[in-house]
Amino acid sequence: MPESKEREKAEGPARSAVARAVGDPVSRRRFMALTGGSAAAAAFLAACGSDDDTTTMSSSMSDGGSSQTAQFGKGDVGILNYALTLEYLESSFYEEAKTRAGASGELKSLIALLAKDEQEHVAALTATIRKLGGKPVAEPKFDFSYGDTAGFLKLAQTFEDTGVSAYNGAGPSIKSKEVLAAAGSIVQVEARHAAAIRLQNMEEPSPDAFDPPLGEAQVLKAVEPFIA
Repeated sequence: MPESKEREKAEGPARSAVARAVGDPVSRRRFMALTGGSAAAAAFLAACGSDDDTTTMSSSMSDGGSSQTAQFGKGDVGILNYALTLEYLESSFYEEAKTRAGASGELKSLIALLAKDEQEHVAALTATIRKLGGKPVAEPKFDFSYGDTAGFLKLAQTFEDTGVSAYNGAGPSIKSKEVLAAAGSIVQVEARHAAAIRLQNMEEPSPDAFDPPLGEAQVLKAVEPFIA
């Protein structure tokens, strides 16, 4: 029992954020309206090969509801555009944090590394969407609300934990094995990001043996407040 309570405490702000992530058609419509050559990108493209699967994805998501990822495009392209939107958010967040978070030492170096990783994820996803014949969604404007280093770390944990669960939720709907493998190569890195941020927050890097997936409606609801 004590261990269970400690795990619940360790989940902290990220859990509370996604707990409020319920279906909100108005918020989702607003979000959709706004989302109108590294080594990592090369590796991602290589993993995806020449797959041109743009079939309509399964209507069943891990949260039990109907999928709305088709609003980002059909099939695997739609899922990749969904992932790209989340990567835009994280890339912008860490790039801005370089000068705003008031970080020093180890945390400052970590922010620089995370910013670089997220930029490479954006480049890889963008190139892959185009290779599959799709059109990458436009990058929205973001507004991150925090006032100090502690606030940055709290928000970073929310984004990282939500991002990992988002990839886990979307994975079963990917049709192409090559695209699934490539997406898996990103979520592994995102999980390491989440663990590193949790350690900065003096929390357990992996509080549970299994990570719960999140459906698209939950994820979009969680990140919508940060769309400017």
